[in-house]
Amino acid sequence: MGIEIERKFLVLSDSWQAAVTGSALLRQGYLSSNAKATVRVRTKDDASAVITLKGQVKGLVRAEYEYGIPIADAREMLAMAAPHVIEKRRHLVPYGGLVWEIDVFEGRLAGLVLAEVELDSASQSVTLPDWVGTEVSLDSRYNNASLARDGVPNAAL
Repeated sequence: MGIEIERKFLVLSDSWQAAVTGSALLRQGYLSSNAKATVRVRTKDDASAVITLKGQVKGLVRAEYEYGIPIADAREMLAMAAPHVIEKRRHLVPYGGLVWEIDVFEGRLAGLVLAEVELDSASQSVTLPDWVGTEVSLDSRYNNASLARDGVPNAAL
């Protein structure tokens, strides 16, 4: 079984930008989302695509299965997912022996910046950079599916 273990934080400043090692434009749409499972389609720089099935969140852990799909199919699925589509620029930033993913949201979510770090275990120790603020890992309003459906939580900006 595929497993995703991640922590997510609001970003306080742009001091992470000097350490970026790569970035990509992600468009992702939610074909189905409920308490048990989420089905997402994502394109990367409009050149490659995946479909992802995520299970129910249990703390920091959830089942995750991801499969490559043709970009043409992904574009059609994104159209099917409208209006539950988000765009964000994802930046990779090494810090503390891990690679952080900084998501700078665009469109109706503009202004929201989140940092995520994937872990090997839920108990793994993480050195937090000074540019992260409030942890939102357990706040479902910051799940991408919720953001796509409901927009930015009021307290975020």
